[in-house]
Amino acid sequence: MATNRPTPEFWANKRVFVTGHTGFKGSWLVTWLDLLGSKIYGYALPPETNPNMFEALGLSDYCEQTLDDIRDRARLDQAMAAFEPEIVFHLAAQPLVRRSYREPIETLSTNIMGTAHVLEACKRSSSVKAVVIVTSDKCYENLEQQQAYQEDDRLGGHDIYSTSKACAELVTSGYRDAFFTDGPMVGTARAGNVIGGGDWSADRLIPDAVRAIFAREELKIRHPDAIRPWQHVLDPLCGYLLLAEGLFNKQQPELLGAFNFGPTHESAKTVKEVVTAFFSYWPDGPEWLHFDDPEKFHEARLLSLDFSKAHKLLNWSPALDLSSALELTAKWYKAFEENENDPVFMREMTRASIQEYAG
Repeated sequence: MATNRPTPEFWANKRVFVTGHTGFKGSWLVTWLDLLGSKIYGYALPPETNPNMFEALGLSDYCEQTLDDIRDRARLDQAMAAFEPEIVFHLAAQPLVRRSYREPIETLSTNIMGTAHVLEACKRSSSVKAVVIVTSDKCYENLEQQQAYQEDDRLGGHDIYSTSKACAELVTSGYRDAFFTDGPMVGTARAGNVIGGGDWSADRLIPDAVRAIFAREELKIRHPDAIRPWQHVLDPLCGYLLLAEGLFNKQQPELLGAFNFGPTHESAKTVKEVVTAFFSYWPDGPEWLHFDDPEKFHEARLLSLDFSKAHKLLNWSPALDLSSALELTAKWYKAFEENENDPVFMREMTRASIQEYAG
C-alpha cells in the first residue's frame, strides 16, 4: 500500500516540543525533525541506559533541552512557555510493562499525571496549534482475540502499565472535550511492538538479544510462542508526523481522536520466530533459551491493531515488512558495535536510513 510521507516544506522552521526526547523513539524523532529543518526543544529525564541512542548520536547538539521529570509541572510549564512551540509530541513515559509491576506508583504518576501536565501546559499556551499524545497498543482491554483492535474498542488493562496508558487516553479525551474546543487540535497515537536500532531498554526482546550477542551469552526468553505485532520505529513515527500535520492544518474534525499506527497482519510473528531471524544476522552469535518466568507477570500473548482509520484519513500504512525491519535494526547495531565512539558516523547512518525511508 502506498503511504504518505512528512512534508519537508511544512516542517521547515516549525517550533516543535518533544517530551521523552532522550528515549529510543524520541531520539529517532529528534533526528527526523532535525533532517526536516524543525526547531526542536526536548524535555525529558537524562537517558536511563548506557549506552543509549541519544548520546550515541550526539543529539544534545541538535536541540534545546531541559533534563527534568515530566511530573514537575512548574518546570514543564516554564520550558514550554519560554520556547513557544507550535507542535507538541508527548512521548515521555515509563514504557515497560514488567517495570510497572515493580514500580506501580511511579508508572501511574508518570504516565497519567505526566500526560495531564503536558496537556495543561498546552492549554496555557497561545502558540500551540497541534498536539500528538503517544500512548500504546496496550491501552486496549486485551481479550487475546484474532481480530485486530479498532480505535473505538474498549480500553483497559491487565497490568499497571496498560491501565496507565488507557487512563492517558481518557485524560487526553477529557482535556480535548473540556478545554480544547477552540484551542489546539489534539490526537493520540497507538503503535505495536516497535523495534529499531538504538533501543537499550531492559526486558525488551531486541535489546536483550543485542546484549546477549555483544556479550556472547545465551539469551533467555520468557514466552517464545507469544505473538506480537512487530514494526520498525520509522513506520509509527511517520504516522505521528502525518497526524501532527493534519491536526495543525485542521484538515478534518475526524483527526481529533485516537489513531492506530500498527504493522500489517503478516508482521505479527512469535517471539521465537523474531529472535531466530534476528540472530541470523550474527552467524557466530549466541543461542536462545526458553525459561519459565519466576515472577509470573501477566504479558499479552496476542494483540494486533487495525490501522484502516490512519490509512483512510492520513493515507498512512506501514512501509516496512518484518524482514526489512529486522534487517535495518541489525544493520544499526552492527554499525554501533564497530563505531560506538563515533557519534558523527552513527548520526549520519541513522539520518541516511530516515532519508531512504522518506524517499
